[in-house]
Amino acid sequence: MTQTERIEKYMQDFGGITQLEALRDLGVMRLASRISEMRRAGARITSRMIEVTNRYGETCRVKRYEVAQ
Repeated sequence: MTQTERIEKYMQDFGGITQLEALRDLGVMRLASRISEMRRAGARITSRMIEVTNRYGETCRVKRYEVAQ
């Protein structure tokens, strides 16, 4: 299974993916590059900024990619 196939399945199963999830759960280091390739191949993927809490208790904003409905 390719990285893009794993990312696509992950987004279907969990509704979206962040860079940390891609690295931690799939071993994908360059999520934005894989998303770009998927978009060029015709995938309808949207992105939005979400707020998360880091290990120090601080609020940070990260990008979450989702399959467009």
